[in-house]
Amino acid sequence: MTFLPQMAVKNLFRYGRRTLITASAIAIGITAFILMDSVLKGIGQDSERNLIWYETGSAAFFHPEYWEDRSYMPLDRPVEQSGELVDALRSRHIEASPRIEFGGDLIIYKDPFPEDGNLQVRVTAIDVDHDSDVFKIKDNVARGRYLEAGEEGLLMGQWLARDMGADVGYEVTIVTRTIDGYYQTMDLTIVGILESENPIVNRYGMYVPLDTARYALDMDDRATGVYISLPRGEEETIALKKLAPLAAEKGLSLVDWRVMGADFVALAEAKKSGSSVVLYLVFLIAAVGISNTILMSIFERVRELGMMRALGMKDRSIRILFLMEAAGIGLMGSIGGVILGALANIPLVNKGIDYSELLEQGDMGYRISSIMYGTWDTATFMTAFFIGLFMAVLVAWLPTRRALKLGIPVCLRYN
Repeated sequence: MTFLPQMAVKNLFRYGRRTLITASAIAIGITAFILMDSVLKGIGQDSERNLIWYETGSAAFFHPEYWEDRSYMPLDRPVEQSGELVDALRSRHIEASPRIEFGGDLIIYKDPFPEDGNLQVRVTAIDVDHDSDVFKIKDNVARGRYLEAGEEGLLMGQWLARDMGADVGYEVTIVTRTIDGYYQTMDLTIVGILESENPIVNRYGMYVPLDTARYALDMDDRATGVYISLPRGEEETIALKKLAPLAAEKGLSLVDWRVMGADFVALAEAKKSGSSVVLYLVFLIAAVGISNTILMSIFERVRELGMMRALGMKDRSIRILFLMEAAGIGLMGSIGGVILGALANIPLVNKGIDYSELLEQGDMGYRISSIMYGTWDTATFMTAFFIGLFMAVLVAWLPTRRALKLGIPVCLRYN
């Protein structure tokens, strides 16, 4: 019973160079698969996190007719008495913070800016004291300082500031409309420049104090949305179900981050399909290399195969012997690939790859502004290991079957 396994092991070492080359091909293919999968999953996880941290929170309460027209940033469909809603949420131990989104024309003048100009902008008014309970904007001030309540101050994303030639202390004017439709002018001083992990903040971010915006826009205690922070996973789903009656009681809509970030979610799903194709191609290329080396190793041994048959060894035993050898090569290659993939993944997870220049120049749709990190996924390692093993056996099956159809004299004369 142990004859065939012992002979397979001896053959693996007898043809050491061939075994090493074939196992290396499998290891390289598995390593490439693990690293590619790590980067793609890491990008997806970081983007999802940054979307929640900087744009949507876990969920938000809106006027029922607001979300459909959100791109127009309508002020006449607000959450009334937002303070009461925030208090009700905090009494349930849920962090909440109101925000006002409004649009306007940003006007700048030459000196200190490089030239006169105006720009259509989207401004977010944030509760200076409690916005950090839900979002991470406060942690991203790279120059200057964070906003103070009641001041006519402005935080600006660093890419936007650089394109405009803006810096801390520069003054700008925003022309907008109040909730009743009257024109209003806001003279603001840039108090801080933001450097965020989310490129949307860097490219478009403009933030003012909530009370300053409420005064200018005649919004009183209103807000365009009340955002909340919830634990991720199953607890988030349970909390959203429990909050649904509160939203109905207040006559509001409760929208979770997947709906608010629907554009990103759809893009991520589309890119996930594309990424699967990339992973498939990576593995296909590896499979071709593996197949080639195993095919060569079997056809090099057709004469040996004929010799074994001439000595009375049955075809079934010969087939099992060759498949055992292929499985041994696949096992060595899979173990090597998993180890190499794990070692190469360590710096990818801890330090990542800096794509800041590329990401700054173009919008890839992901919510990452600089470093792309990898991630650990046990399922990927297990999948890569077993596919490498299975593939080695599979590609050995067909040439072995073909070689066994040859007659013994043909095998012995085979070159």
